[in-house]
Amino acid sequence: MDVSERRVRRVAGQHRSTQRRPAPPNPYRDRLVVRMRELAVANPRRGRRYIMDLLRKERWSVGARLLKRLWRQEGLLVPQKRVKRRRIGTGENGILRPRATRRNEVWGMDFVQDRTADGRPFRMLVVLDEYTRACLAIEVHRNLRGEDIVAVRDDLTAIRGAPAHLRADNGPEMISKAVKARYEESGTGVLYIDPGSPWQNGIVESFNGRLRDELLSSEIFDTLAEARYLIDRWRRFYNHRRIQRARGKVTPAAFAATCPALPPLRLAALACAAAPPCTQGAATMHQLS
Repeated sequence: MDVSERRVRRVAGQHRSTQRRPAPPNPYRDRLVVRMRELAVANPRRGRRYIMDLLRKERWSVGARLLKRLWRQEGLLVPQKRVKRRRIGTGENGILRPRATRRNEVWGMDFVQDRTADGRPFRMLVVLDEYTRACLAIEVHRNLRGEDIVAVRDDLTAIRGAPAHLRADNGPEMISKAVKARYEESGTGVLYIDPGSPWQNGIVESFNGRLRDELLSSEIFDTLAEARYLIDRWRRFYNHRRIQRARGKVTPAAFAATCPALPPLRLAALACAAAPPCTQGAATMHQLS
């Protein structure tokens, strides 16, 4: 427009110094941007709030507004996937009924499936402590049967003690005779969710989504051994390095070290009831370490 710069500044209410004076150099902010980009590359599927928690954990002085501006300036936006969600429903064994209030009280179990580079499928048995969000084990095999579930459960019980309850779906492996017999021997209650209602086991389903989004969707596994190594490495990263905003912005392992558990007598009684231990799958068992 054919008007002077002074008139434009006056109409816009903007002082001339905002355009004429160059911003002074800020070495601290430059280092902050470099570190922010490094964390964004290491956590490609995490947003600015998660990166801000990591920066503050490293004792960087950064505010939410400054980080939001730098995040947009560097083009580090993560596309958000909008999905339709169901309500919890009326199932008496859903995650809200009963809800875990202590460590080792409720374990969630579920299966995840993927393929190696040659197209052959393999399955993963995920075991999660619902209260601490710690992943206790991810057992990887071409095929998992009821006996494998019993072996994983016995190995975990020998180290951590038996849980009060196990939450799982109604798949054929979970309701096999071997699994039900071992549950009855140990006194562990089984919370079967309603058929076709995965949202009732939402804590494990959420973990499975993170596992697929952060690892399975970005890695090609040439062999089953490679899949086991990378999956267990990610599991240890999840337990010891990945902070949980729902648990006070600490890692699952750190939270588990401070939260209450079942009484020792209850753990000892359940562990004795689980004997004798099963050796199948012990060589590939990955514990919370």
